[in-house]
Amino acid sequence: MIRLLSRWMAAAACAALASSAWAQADEARAKKIVNGVCFLCHGAEGESSSEVFPRLAGQHWEYVAKQLDNFKSGKRKSTAMADMAAKLTPDEMLALGRYFEKQTVVSEPAKDSALAAVGSYIYQRGNPYSGVAACASCHGPGALGTTQLPRLAGQFAPYIEAQLKQFNQRERTNDNAVMHSIASKMTALEMAAVAEYLAAK
Repeated sequence: MIRLLSRWMAAAACAALASSAWAQADEARAKKIVNGVCFLCHGAEGESSSEVFPRLAGQHWEYVAKQLDNFKSGKRKSTAMADMAAKLTPDEMLALGRYFEKQTVVSEPAKDSALAAVGSYIYQRGNPYSGVAACASCHGPGALGTTQLPRLAGQFAPYIEAQLKQFNQRERTNDNAVMHSIASKMTALEMAAVAEYLAAK
């Protein structure tokens, strides 16, 4: 019995070491890819080099991997990202997702506090007069999202606003169809307000 227990413990220790080594190899591979191409737009740690490109730091790894797969398949349209994702394997997509999720999230104070206040109301409560649902009902009160929904807190306002417009115009079709319905009811002011609020979260 003791011998069996010792063998089991040894096997468990070996499995843990193998898993740790695999995780380190995955992270090393992810860093190599990031330093080779991703950093040009998204920064070496997902901080992004411009408001045009989304911050990936702190983003859920499953969401990142899904978007990369969608770019590769063409389900999500982007000429630049299709080329970047074309050579990535599923394992590399997962590794990149895990790498970016571990990075520190950066947020900045709202540039327009009055606009952010409007955005806070819409995010938390929606607009009952026009039928816009509260963003928090899916993305959570802290805008941290879930494994399937993106973390929105700390994201660049212009990027969020651009995505809302793409959902509104049916130009982005790879994610939840509910977003088409919600964004189609939002005014330009509401989109800008929600984006401003989220950027400062």
